[in-house]
Order: sequence, then C-alpha cells, then structure tokens
Amino acid sequence: MRLAALGALGYIGYRQFSKKRSAPAYAKGEPDDGVRNAGPEATRDETKENWDETDQALDESFPASDPPAKY
Repeated sequence: MRLAALGALGYIGYRQFSKKRSAPAYAKGEPDDGVRNAGPEATRDETKENWDETDQALDESFPASDPPAKY
C-alpha cells in the first residue's frame, strides 16, 4: 500500500513538473517553437523603450557566430 501511494505521488509530481512552460524570453502571443522572433515586441523584457539600433542588430543576429557590423 505504501509503495502504491509513493508511486502515485511520484507520478503526480512528474506530471506537474513536465508540463510545457513558456520560455521567459517569449512575449505573450509569440509562438514557443524554439526560435524567438527578433525585436523588442517579441520579448518579455520591460525595457523595450530603451532599444536602439545596436540592440536590434544584436537581437537579429543571435545566435549567429558573427557579430553585427552596425557598431
């Protein structure tokens, strides 16, 4: 009986923690398909109004190995 209860608790815990959660980088309404759209409107960041051309270029180039040439 104890083993069955322990197994049930383990299963419930597994189901709770394995639910798909939205990644913190995605804004609400953005598709969570593994690749975030570029730009401040696609992020959950609260500092969207402080983005400049360099921030935009860096965000568009990620995860490319070469940095943008707009410095």
